[in-house]
Amino acid sequence: MATVEPTPVPAGRASEFGLLLISLVLGVSAYALVGLTVNDSLPGTFYRDCLALVAIAFVMHVVIRWRAPYADPVLLPVAITLNSIGLAMIFQINLVTDPQNSLASRQMVWTLISIAAACAVLIVLRDHRTLRRYTYVALLAGAILLILPLLPGIGVEINGARIWVRLGPASFQPAELAKIAFAMFCAGYLVTNRDTLALAGRKVLGLQLPRLRDFGPLLLALGISIAVLVLQRDLGTSLLFFGMFLGMLYIATERISWIIVGLGLFGVAAFAAVQAFSHVAARFNGWINAMDDSVYNAVGGSAQLVGGMFGMANGGLIGTGWGRGFPQLVPFSYSDFVVASLGEVLGLTGIIAILALYLIIIQRGFRIAVGTRDGFGKLLAGGLAFAFAWQCFVVIGGVTRVIPITGLTTPFLAYGGSSLLANWVIIALLLRISDNARRPHPLPLRRDSDHSEPEPVLEEAR
Repeated sequence: MATVEPTPVPAGRASEFGLLLISLVLGVSAYALVGLTVNDSLPGTFYRDCLALVAIAFVMHVVIRWRAPYADPVLLPVAITLNSIGLAMIFQINLVTDPQNSLASRQMVWTLISIAAACAVLIVLRDHRTLRRYTYVALLAGAILLILPLLPGIGVEINGARIWVRLGPASFQPAELAKIAFAMFCAGYLVTNRDTLALAGRKVLGLQLPRLRDFGPLLLALGISIAVLVLQRDLGTSLLFFGMFLGMLYIATERISWIIVGLGLFGVAAFAAVQAFSHVAARFNGWINAMDDSVYNAVGGSAQLVGGMFGMANGGLIGTGWGRGFPQLVPFSYSDFVVASLGEVLGLTGIIAILALYLIIIQRGFRIAVGTRDGFGKLLAGGLAFAFAWQCFVVIGGVTRVIPITGLTTPFLAYGGSSLLANWVIIALLLRISDNARRPHPLPLRRDSDHSEPEPVLEEAR
């Protein structure tokens, strides 16, 4: 019988190149329009900044061609588009409020650092399955990152939350990288113990509950992480960790009971937090009674939330346009409320387009998880995609008053180097996993006595 050759899988690098050109044109045009509208001239650093952005974007494209030729061709252009839009919005606010303190230039530097870090991940990490060997190392690294802001002399308190560490003239939020380490730990632990978690244990009221010895280590890691974040008054990141943990647990076990139990625990924890922490109670009060005069005028009240809503209303359907409007009137309009700023400048149409870009990243992440052949890659890609989706919902839901404000940053759009770095590392990991998922002949595997699944043979993958 004649053998049938497998159909070649297109690498998609030409499509990625074309989409990358479009994304860079959008970003450069937005940057130029801000300068021309506000000052009737291009920004003084226009050519330098645009050349740097174009250069680093094409460097990453070349690195993908070299080290991950079968990687998803859509992730890089979409991430560059969001990053560029965020840079233009930060530049507009910075140009109106304080031109001497160039937040946009700092964000550009962090963009170059973050994309360079993503390139380093693709070059150094030849196969995502090697990360499974470092399951407990990832847990230890995540714990250290979370504890760093609590150490005297290193951690600093900003706006009532002790979630930052000082690195020379800059500050950094370690929890952004800790969520990646926590996702690696959950993926490694769950892929080893998912059968016992799903099948072993007793049924209580129709719900399949796992044995404590199987579930205990995972619950202990989650409890310690959330406890540290509560001490730092960073309840937004605590919510992100809990949501990612619950999502990965469901992906691993496919038990709807985990969603029911998780939602119940979340409701109890939310009620307890409102009763125990005054700043949480103030946020709930500002969410429910945002339009009350007493709440609006109170310190830490609803003025920021209401101002953002009025800004989005001013944008209407098509927005005021780049360089126009008054997004700078909202406190932290370049970070926590950058979505409201973009809603005023780009209007409802622009916000829908941005949400569509986020949905593309999320959809491609879950598609990568479905197409990956190994369990660890499925859980890691699915967990990272769910964490990305959960963070977008929590941030945008808070700005639009669907849920209370949590203080998380909008991926790629908001000002902040730690968030930008973490999200570009997530993109790099998804690219690495997708390369192996789309590759016609996947990297060979070997059996390892310490793992239930085969491990990659790196020497044979050259």
